[in-house]
This record gives sequence, C-alpha cells and structure tokens, in this order.
Amino acid sequence: MLFGYARVSTADQNPDHQIDALTRAGVAKDDIYIDHASGAKASRPELDNVLRLLRDGDTLKITRLDRLGRSVLHLVTLGADLRDRGVGLHVIEQGIDTSTAEGRAMFGMLSVLAELQRELIVANTRDGLAAARARGRKGGRRPKLTAEQAALAQQLYDTGERTVQQIADLFQVPRTTIYGHLEPGSAAKRLLARNAD
Repeated sequence: MLFGYARVSTADQNPDHQIDALTRAGVAKDDIYIDHASGAKASRPELDNVLRLLRDGDTLKITRLDRLGRSVLHLVTLGADLRDRGVGLHVIEQGIDTSTAEGRAMFGMLSVLAELQRELIVANTRDGLAAARARGRKGGRRPKLTAEQAALAQQLYDTGERTVQQIADLFQVPRTTIYGHLEPGSAAKRLLARNAD
C-alpha cells in the first residue's frame, strides 16, 4: 500500500504542491498525512500516525527529504527503521527509492546535504542578528511596555501600592509581561520590606 507524507513549516503555507505530487505518484488523497510544523520540531503528529500505519511491503512517499527529517541522525535512523520493517521510501523530486542499493546510497548522501543546508540557514540567521545588534538594532518583538510604563510598573510594585495583577490590568497586558519588566530581585526586596514592617 502507498502512503504519503507532506509537511509545511507554518500554518499559512500551502501543502497543495506536495499533495499534487503525491497523488500523481499514485497515493490516494485519504492516505496522505500532512503536518504544519517546522522541520526541527520533534512533535509531528501526522508523521507519527503514518509511521504507525506502515507495514511490511508498504511504501512511504514524500516529495523531498527535507519534508521528512529533522536532522541527518533522524533521517538515517528513520530510513533504517523503515528498511528493517520492510517499508520502502520513495522521495519523488529527488529520485530516491530505498528498495534499491543506489537509492539507499543516495538517501544517505542527501540526508547529509539536507542537514548541512539547515545548519547553514541557522548560522546565517545567527550572523544576521549579530550584525543587526552590532548596529544597534534589536531583533524580536517590540516590548509591550514603553520604558516609562516599565518604570511606573516597577514603582507601583516596589511601593506595594498594587499587586502584579492590578499593574497588568492597568496596562492591559498579561502578568508575565509585568514580571518580565520588573528588576531582578524585586520580589525578594518587597518581601523583606514587608517583613521589616
């Protein structure tokens, strides 16, 4: 029996290209399992589902290796597990078929290249963020509180006039945001001040 697996990295990406390629390769639409998750994430429930269903003589079809594995180790381990269970792996766009010796060799080589590509992307992202920081730009989300609001939140907290929840309600943010803006050790100082009274 043929099974298909597709993955897109985010919920707003469209897996139609992969689904179309899998159906052209003979996989019924009901036998295609799709995850919306980063390749680096350990939890991919639809991949887990299809792996549980595969039996001796079945074939798992994917469009590219990077849709399947998180790392070289994961791909190689998964490939060996499928082979031990008598399950074939067919990577459509890269022409890999693990039922042949050549296909198994190509699977191993492309697994290494897929991991290298992922590591290069991570390194380039890290380098880009470091260069931006060196020029005074900060990455990530903008803080939910301005510097003035954070100072007022700290003051309200230090004087004991308001609880963290009341301060959060005042600025219409979650309590965790307030905790993130409080100076380290503020809670201990406040507790000591309260005990001194």
